[in-house]
Formats: sequence, structure tokens, C-alpha cells
Amino acid sequence: MAEFPIEVRASRQQRLGMPVNTFLRDYWQQRPLLVRGAFAPWRDPLSAEDLAGLACEDLALARLIRLDRKRNHWSVERGPFDEQIFPALPKRDWTVLVQDVDKWDPDVRQLLDVFEFLPRWRIDDVMVSFAAPGGSVGPHTDHYDVFLIQGSGQRRWQLDLRGHAARFRQDSELKLLENFQSDVDWLCQPGDMLYLPPEVPHFGEATSACLTFSIGFRAPSRSELLADLADHLETTDDGLTRFADPGRQPVRDSGRIEPDDLDRVRDLLRQTAELSDAALSEWFGRAMTRYRNPGLLAAPPKAISKAQLIKRLQAGTHLVRHPFTRLAWRASRPGARLYALGDALSTSTKLASTLCGSLHGDLAWFEQLSEDEQQIVLQLVNTGHLAIERA
Repeated sequence: MAEFPIEVRASRQQRLGMPVNTFLRDYWQQRPLLVRGAFAPWRDPLSAEDLAGLACEDLALARLIRLDRKRNHWSVERGPFDEQIFPALPKRDWTVLVQDVDKWDPDVRQLLDVFEFLPRWRIDDVMVSFAAPGGSVGPHTDHYDVFLIQGSGQRRWQLDLRGHAARFRQDSELKLLENFQSDVDWLCQPGDMLYLPPEVPHFGEATSACLTFSIGFRAPSRSELLADLADHLETTDDGLTRFADPGRQPVRDSGRIEPDDLDRVRDLLRQTAELSDAALSEWFGRAMTRYRNPGLLAAPPKAISKAQLIKRLQAGTHLVRHPFTRLAWRASRPGARLYALGDALSTSTKLASTLCGSLHGDLAWFEQLSEDEQQIVLQLVNTGHLAIERA
């Protein structure tokens, strides 16, 4: 491990403590990395009280995890919670976690700007947790990459890098490791950031009341991808291709599955794996903008016209991506294909890139678009993907 240090210090020029290319080459999906001071000086983008309030909202995905130390038992309660639950909690050994906080809070959402060196379609959400002293979710592994940013307070992180075979406890709905043994022990301060690749056993415990901001990345499984592709193929001509067996020979045993039939099935499935680049990318763009979406996007109650949109922009408003949408694009001659929660639109490369990037669409920006581009923007407004905000 000396060749690849697992603890470094950030600088103004290098938030990761090294060039991005070095991080991607030597650490991404390979080994953990603690970056001291990655977000120093740190200021919490939301408070523990704000998080507790969000955990009480009907549409928020929240959990409360408690540890009974005498029984060494973790229990889970799911939100939304009554606001009276938090003052009644003990002084230690519990944590509240809320998913998708970036969708609800613009200041938390800004944390994602730091990770623009990774494709946005890979990012899942920002989960925020508040833990009383001793609060944790127990020793576990994750199937995805995660950056854990330490907010106010302190948290102790222990990691097992020796690759012990995972065994899981049977006494909790949490998938807790039964045989966790740490060989790395860190105390994280506000502004420190811990990167963990998939399947690294880890255990984080608050040593004081603390906030932690977790940027999780999506990693769809092969079975999920195949299931989605199968659904997609049902809507295309490719999905109409059926098993065929011309030139079949008589069988001796009608109950037996013949090796030749398995070869025919393999050939049929291989045709699916050999989709054209255009067909594969069309499915993937739709799938990845739809995958694990909370489904809280709603179109405005009444569609607006181009003239009405211009009038609103003239009043000083601007267009932004709705926090619950997910956009991505790919090059497609003569321009681009833009994907929005599973839908696909053809537009210019410039507009697609802008809509998926740091969009701040004011009147001047809208007026310099072509007529076709303006119609795309208007369509996205009327389907809820773009929102009109006051400056």
C-alpha cells in the first residue's frame, strides 16, 4: 500500500489530494482514500434540525436506526416520522438518514458540482445523516462507490482491507457484517472526505453529534440491465425476433432438451448482445435516466406557450433543471439525442450539453436559441423537466 497511500491531504488546486487522472487510475473502484481537508473550511449546507424536518415529510425517504448496546442489536424505523419523535430520543446511539437530499435542498445539491469529473448519470443521490454520539448503521459493505464528506462533529471510520469473506448477521434487517475486523482506524474532522469503492467493509461511528454527507453512485446489476433491455426490446422490432429451428432433425426422446436447441437459444441471445451502437445507446440513455428515479416529477397544471415563457423570462425569472429530473445526452448525427427520465428528444449538441450541465437559462440565453431549440426547451418546461425560478 506504500505505493498507493490511502490517506492524503487536499490542497486548493487538488481537492482529491492528487490530480483527478491519478485518482481515477489508482483509486476509483480499486482502493479507499481518505482526503484530509477536502472541503475545508467546512460549513454545513443544512442543519440537523433541517434534516429532522425533512425526515418528517411524506415524500422523503428517511430511516431511524438505533443501537441497543446491551443486546448489540440495531433496529430500523422508516419515515415519515412525527416531529415529536426527535426530542424524545436518547442522548446517544441513534442516527437518522435521509436519501435524495440533493433533490430537496439546493445548497446540498451544489456538493455534486465537485464531482463533475464523473458522468452525472452515474450519480445516485446525496444522503445526509445526523448521528448522536455512538450512532451508526453498523459494519457493512456497499455495492456502489461512495464519497463520505464529514460535516460538523466527528466520526470514527474503521475499514477492513484484508478481504475477509463476508458473513452477515441474521438478527437485523440491516445487512450487517458478522465478522468485521478493522485494520484501518481514522477519526474524521469537518471537511474531511472518505472515498470507498464497492464491497469494502467499513464501520462509521459518531464520536460526537455529527452530520455526514454521502454522495452515492449508481451501479445497476447485470440482471437489472437485462430486465430493462428486455422490456425495451418488447417495444422495438428487435424484440419481435423469436426462437426458430429450421432444418430440425427428428428427435429420439421428445422430452429431452437437445444441445442443438441450446445453441439456437444462445445464438438468439447473442443477437441481443450484438445490438447496433445506435440501438444500444438509445436503450441505455432511456434506461439510465429512468433508473432509480424517485418519480416525483410533475408537469405544470397548465401548459404555457412560447410567448408566455418569454414574458416570464422578461420579468426576471430563469430556467433550471427540476431537481427530480435526470437528463443525459449522446452524440447522434447531425446533433444529439437528449434523454429525460426515459424519454428521448433530438436536438443540437450545444443545447443538450447545456441542459445537462450548469443551466441558468435567462431571457438572453433563450433568445439566442434557434426556433427548434426553443421548442425543445418549451417542451421540457411543459413536461416538468425544466422549472421557472425567480432570480
